Amino acid sequence: MNSKETLQQHIGKTASLTDEQFDYFFSYFKPQSFKKGQTVISAGDKVDCEYFVISGCLKAFFINDEIKMYILQFAMPTWWTSDYDALYNQTTATIDIDCITDVEVLCLSNSDREKLCKEFHQIEHFFRWRTNKGYIASQKRLLSLMNNNTKKRYDELLALYPQLYNLVPKHLIAAYLGVSRETLSRLNS
Repeated sequence: MNSKETLQQHIGKTASLTDEQFDYFFSYFKPQSFKKGQTVISAGDKVDCEYFVISGCLKAFFINDEIKMYILQFAMPTWWTSDYDALYNQTTATIDIDCITDVEVLCLSNSDREKLCKEFHQIEHFFRWRTNKGYIASQKRLLSLMNNNTKKRYDELLALYPQLYNLVPKHLIAAYLGVSRETLSRLNS
């Protein structure tokens, strides 16, 4: 499946667009390729687009003052990622996004997304639905962090996203869970 078909199938789960409307919508996306280890967004950058993942895997992360990495999100195919605070508030990035694998994405600028939402109710509906789903996932993750031990959080993560186990290095899964690699190793022994 090519990038256009992947996006069309993804949008089609929530929004009904004619082929002509979708072609117009798709014309605003810019394809980009990144190599494993390449940075997409660095803290301090101006952020003017969000990324729809066609293939590969990215991580959105924050490094605190003690140089400890916290992973906010893994972004796999059909997922969206950006520094949304910087994107929506037109500030500079506070997080980094880089590539765990080689990655193909479609980039949509904030101004183009807003324009498309004004022109098509179905597109506005899709982005509102997607934002709501993201908020719910963040809330569930936060509640899990506050309530569950590391083993339970690890089991939840792999139950929700089993493909992560073979795709993402274990030290990154540990950073997502907020624990050391050694702690994660003890869970698997």
